[in-house]
Amino acid sequence: TDGLEAPSLYETLLAAADGDLPAPARPPRASAAVVPWRRDAAGAIAVYWLRRGRALPFMGGWHAFPGGGLDRADAALPVHAAPQGIRPGQRTPNEPGADPDALDPDLPPGLAACALRELWEETGLLLAVHADGRPAPAPPPPGTAPLAEHLGAAGLALDASRLRFAGRWLTPQLGPHRFDNRFFLAAWRPEDGEPGPIPPESDGGEWVRPAEALARWERAEVVTAPPILHLLARLAEEGPEVDDARLLDLADRDLGPMRRIEIVPGAILVPLRTATLPPATHTHAYLLGFGEAVLVDPGAGDAGEIARLLAVLAAARERLGRRVTEIWLTHHHADHVAGVAAVRAALGVPVRAHPLTAERVAARGVPVDGPLADGERRRLAGAPPLELEVLHTPGHARGHLAFRLLPSGAVVCGDLVSGLGTVVIDPPDGDMDAFLVSLERLERAAPPVLLPAHGAPLADGREALAAVRSHRLEREAEVLAAWRRGLREPAAIVREVYSGLAAHLAPLAARQVAAHLDRLARHRQLTS
Repeated sequence: TDGLEAPSLYETLLAAADGDLPAPARPPRASAAVVPWRRDAAGAIAVYWLRRGRALPFMGGWHAFPGGGLDRADAALPVHAAPQGIRPGQRTPNEPGADPDALDPDLPPGLAACALRELWEETGLLLAVHADGRPAPAPPPPGTAPLAEHLGAAGLALDASRLRFAGRWLTPQLGPHRFDNRFFLAAWRPEDGEPGPIPPESDGGEWVRPAEALARWERAEVVTAPPILHLLARLAEEGPEVDDARLLDLADRDLGPMRRIEIVPGAILVPLRTATLPPATHTHAYLLGFGEAVLVDPGAGDAGEIARLLAVLAAARERLGRRVTEIWLTHHHADHVAGVAAVRAALGVPVRAHPLTAERVAARGVPVDGPLADGERRRLAGAPPLELEVLHTPGHARGHLAFRLLPSGAVVCGDLVSGLGTVVIDPPDGDMDAFLVSLERLERAAPPVLLPAHGAPLADGREALAAVRSHRLEREAEVLAAWRRGLREPAAIVREVYSGLAAHLAPLAARQVAAHLDRLARHRQLTS
């Protein structure tokens, strides 16, 4: 190791996975969402959106339109007419380069019913008619009776004629949940009644003008997904009268081989398949800036994934004017740095990292051209300019860095927090004391959004950081209790406090326990 510490178990497992890319995820689930819209007293258009429940495993705390996955029972629900804008057998590409012939139709059996059922379950709006076309009476609240039972008892059918097809999007590889989602516009009528959020699926809802919703996103006050931004932009520019060609044209949302994923303004996320550890399958690179730009963590070592990343960067430069001037690293683990040398050579730009990270990656032949220091700020020219602040956040690794975007305050947090589960702290490079201090430091900064290396971005970063810190302290209390019951070996403590843990994860859990024991010993909590 030439004076460096031997690789940790975590690094050894990453090295063992080198070149062994995860299998493609299971096929995405067909789904649908509805965009209710109306005109206010001034004649301006407003749409109704929800803030998803913060505890939800998929997009918790994000703003979205009511919708969800297709259920088998949806095809049996009675439906009147069909949505506007869909021809029989129509197949709309759901990502750049998608072969329409390889896709299911835009309107598979039950999908219109799915859209209207989800609208009712999430807002209380039930778009239904009698068989003779008469409007339906006021519906019961969701949860009081199954929708099929209510429709049958009242002689009603869901009114799909109220829906207008507004596009098809595929959820990117941010985690295990993926959806092939169809969007529909639906004009609200006073007789429909007022919509409202219905916990636990959502904890807030409101009518909002599209331009104001976009302005809130630009201020990082809300987190939402690319298709929501596209629909808000079209409605803000042209209203619900926008023609189908414009509504369905996604060219301005494409970046070469992928749709543009810009959860926070100035931070384009590029999910890359990497030799990482489950449940993660991808490591996210981030392109930060509106003109001059920094590329964070090109971690894919696969030639095909590197080529894909370079194609995305070329499209960002050509279409958005975002030009990579430097590569920055959060830390030294292979799933974050495997592509650095190839991307550095292709772009001809310097690489910067914490000195401890530079030392570790240099031993693997990855060149680092300059250091990054805690508190350092870099102003990137652009319209608008973007300032990045470097934050030293050790814990997962001694040289771990996070990067705060100013003025929004959003943080690219690397492996400090994951959108997919627990971050591994593996001594000696991993340090539980340092990890908890780093979480608390970032929590005080109250980032509105966390942009992790694995999983989906996290809305309300302060709350997410507090939850991670609280969980770690609760686990530490369990570890200490097991120690006081006489258990001494980490493996034995794992069997005591990690009930139901998969056998292949036990060695990593033992390292996590060792990190807690190190911290407890340092604070003189371990007594014989």
